Amino acid sequence: MRQQLYTLSHLTNVFIMKKLIYLLFIPLLVISSCNTKPFDLNVMTFNIRLDVASDSLNSWQYRKDNAAQMIQMNDVDILGMQEVLVNQLNDLKERLPEYAEVGVGREDGKDKGEFSPLFYKKDKFTEIESGTFWVSETPEVAGSKGWDASYIRVATWAILEDKNTGKQIFAINTHLDNDGVTARKEGGILLMKKAAELGKGLPVVLTGDFNDIPDSEAIKNITDTSKPDYLVDAKTIAATKTGTDWTFHDFGRLPEDKRPLIDYVFVSKDVKIQEYAVLPDTLNGTFVSDHKAVVVKLTLN
Repeated sequence: MRQQLYTLSHLTNVFIMKKLIYLLFIPLLVISSCNTKPFDLNVMTFNIRLDVASDSLNSWQYRKDNAAQMIQMNDVDILGMQEVLVNQLNDLKERLPEYAEVGVGREDGKDKGEFSPLFYKKDKFTEIESGTFWVSETPEVAGSKGWDASYIRVATWAILEDKNTGKQIFAINTHLDNDGVTARKEGGILLMKKAAELGKGLPVVLTGDFNDIPDSEAIKNITDTSKPDYLVDAKTIAATKTGTDWTFHDFGRLPEDKRPLIDYVFVSKDVKIQEYAVLPDTLNGTFVSDHKAVVVKLTLN
């Protein structure tokens, strides 16, 4: 009789343990399934042109609503911007409440000078880490200017985790110098190095105004496949491409055959690009900037 009772008790315990293991295993299966599911992102780079009164009817006060609308119209998930002064940053935050932002002013690491901020959708991502470094020989020194650059330049980065899948991406945004040839080349090398270090092996998306054309040494250096940390120009691997072959137009003043492509989205080699688009330069009859924005739809596996 005692043996029988022991056996029943033992079987009951085994049943309970199996049930507990099963209940614990189900969430792991769900997490595993989420982590293996591909997901799509819309990523934009957008030089919004700093706020200067000399732009007259093209000044920021006449463009800010359309600039924000351009971002919302394209359902952008991650956005890298350039030439953003603190008042422009505040205008955008007011008009884009669905986004969080990362970034500091390049002159003092606070709010002085241009920002190169990253915006991301708050309901889609959790910010894991973020920061800023200066594009110079001393990247941790706020306000430092590098090589032969005419201006102080920064890069803003963030590790973002998708709330639905748990997948993470390393986003980085910058604005390289318009004058310094060496600064652009060395800046690109620094960006790749930092992406490899800070990105911790995650998929990388690098946005920015690089102030150089695709055939330049600076851009070719970033996409050089002989380098272990090389990145890919999203345009070159996109399944579909739309828009012009140029991005900078100086509020329409440059002749079309003189307009360069200087705004890019670069990605690590494990990222797929479904669509690449250079967006229109006007909205509601007004220039949105002196640059066109570029948006890509990418897939992370």
